[in-house]
Amino acid sequence: MTSLVSLDRLRFLLNRFGERLWVRPLAICLLSIVVVFATKIIDGSKFANLVPLVEKDSVETLLSIMASSMLVIATFSVSSMVAAYAATSNSATPRSFTLVLADDVSQNALSTFVGAFIFSVVALTAVKNAFYDKAGLFVLFTLTVFVFAVVIVTFVRWVDSIARLGRIGSTIERVEKATAKALLRRRDKPTLGGISISGDPTAGQAVYASKIGYVQHIDMAVLQKLASDIDATVVISALPGTFASPDKVMAYVTMSSGELSESDCACLVESFQIGSDRTFEDDPRFGLVALSEIATRALSSAVNDPGTAIKVIGTLVRLISILDKPAKTENSNQNEYDRIAVPEISVSDMFEDAFTSIARDGAGTIEVCIRLQKALNSLESLNNEEVQKAARYHKDLALKRACKVLDIEEDLVAVRKVANANANANANANAYKVD
Repeated sequence: MTSLVSLDRLRFLLNRFGERLWVRPLAICLLSIVVVFATKIIDGSKFANLVPLVEKDSVETLLSIMASSMLVIATFSVSSMVAAYAATSNSATPRSFTLVLADDVSQNALSTFVGAFIFSVVALTAVKNAFYDKAGLFVLFTLTVFVFAVVIVTFVRWVDSIARLGRIGSTIERVEKATAKALLRRRDKPTLGGISISGDPTAGQAVYASKIGYVQHIDMAVLQKLASDIDATVVISALPGTFASPDKVMAYVTMSSGELSESDCACLVESFQIGSDRTFEDDPRFGLVALSEIATRALSSAVNDPGTAIKVIGTLVRLISILDKPAKTENSNQNEYDRIAVPEISVSDMFEDAFTSIARDGAGTIEVCIRLQKALNSLESLNNEEVQKAARYHKDLALKRACKVLDIEEDLVAVRKVANANANANANANAYKVD
């Protein structure tokens, strides 16, 4: 059967396409060329005699200034962006590079500068070859002034942005924002719009991956249509973020009669978007891994920046706390795909991604140990039982790591005091209860 392209897959592909640095500049360049030649239309209209006269030399002068300056500014912007990208990989984590690369302000600035350069070159060539009459020159002059104004505003806004682009604090905020979006989508649709798994999840015909890489996206609409066409149920075993290989089972298919054909099997495999890298959009665990890597790098002896690790710990608490908030189900159909069973994301795995490396590398830093215990205490106080259990486990594990590394007795006492804060608070609360 022929695979369709769902709106969800189209959204995913457009987002990946939009991350390409050349897409917006190319679009603006084409738009600039169209505008230059479309200006000629005014010369043949009834408004041609109503516009004031503009000297040809003044238009040429403005366009010449723009043509000579925009290329320099565009080159400067590219070099500044490359430096910011390098700083991101060195100071934060290479996994955050795609988020910095997709910065809207920088991409819009580069597009504006390159587009203004193309506009000025093409328009200057047209003016020198007497392409425009009186009305066309006036409209071109107005457009040139407008482009100048846009360039100035864009440049001022971009300078403010480039000063922060690539800085560790800005990178953490970008990763947090991307991870929060992924967590909110997963919280509202824990099974991606499918149904919960019941019974043996490995029952049925196994379908294996055809590529080696990471699952980036699952096209649930395609799977639903396939399952409906062949009267089958599909149990997903590889969520976004899973490493896929030819020996990895992607899904199990149970049919009412017969076996899955090769064409249907190929269609099912194609519904799993597999790439060489993990993405933030549908993989909330990847965002937690990136934040944990930032904290780990900050705790290395070469960097020695526990303040960044403490900032990341606070960010992780905010992100995991999203799971404690009620899902927004009024505008979303939880069981939109009733033939697809999808496992929910493991809270325990999320805690492993977020806190294990920080607890390991920060075990010898007292301020990080204390802040980590406070953070896990906060998560343990949430109403989500899975979060409580995982927080309690990692709090005890972090305390064991700290006891193995810290040499000063006073430091150990301080960490233990914070670790036992929740137990003491519960004991005090029970003491005041009235039977």
